[in-house]
Amino acid sequence: MSGKPGIGKLVAISLAAFAFTFSLVPLYRIACEKVFGIRLDNTAADASAVAAAVPDERWVTVEFDGSVNSKLPWGFRPNATRMRVRVGEQYEATYAAHNTGDRAIVGSATPSVAPARASGYFSKTECFCFTAQTLQAGEVRDLPVRFIVDPALPPDVNTITLSYTFFKNDVLTDRLAAAAPSSTVPRAAP
Repeated sequence: MSGKPGIGKLVAISLAAFAFTFSLVPLYRIACEKVFGIRLDNTAADASAVAAAVPDERWVTVEFDGSVNSKLPWGFRPNATRMRVRVGEQYEATYAAHNTGDRAIVGSATPSVAPARASGYFSKTECFCFTAQTLQAGEVRDLPVRFIVDPALPPDVNTITLSYTFFKNDVLTDRLAAAAPSSTVPRAAP
């Protein structure tokens, strides 16, 4: 038994792995926000606070992009690929999501804004990325996002790209499947 690790070592390794996993989220946030200047808060911006700045005659182009992770059997795309917007005013865009799978699946969207220095000036006041989305097998749904481009956007930024990637939420999808009634019907004995 001298070649086998003790229970204490296994528990210590498990606890260290658990602690490391929980430290990844704050480390990721610090790297994105402090190092790369990418705003990651997933809360709705206060539309009145952003719009309180007096809108001027500046217009910018917002481009929309959408993709799905390879584990998610969904189609996902923006309904319009670009929109011309006046800074300081609220706009709405929609994305179409389609579950091409054969069962209900839960997906979660991760947004990003490019260029990175524009992310602090692009405020989502309502977004499907704030909550997990459940689509039934074959369901198609339009998902809205409302946003405002802050008038303080640097003057050399004329185009902003809002991109979303949908990922399968395995935990919620598995819970949904476990809660669904079985589709098999027991056969009668001959």
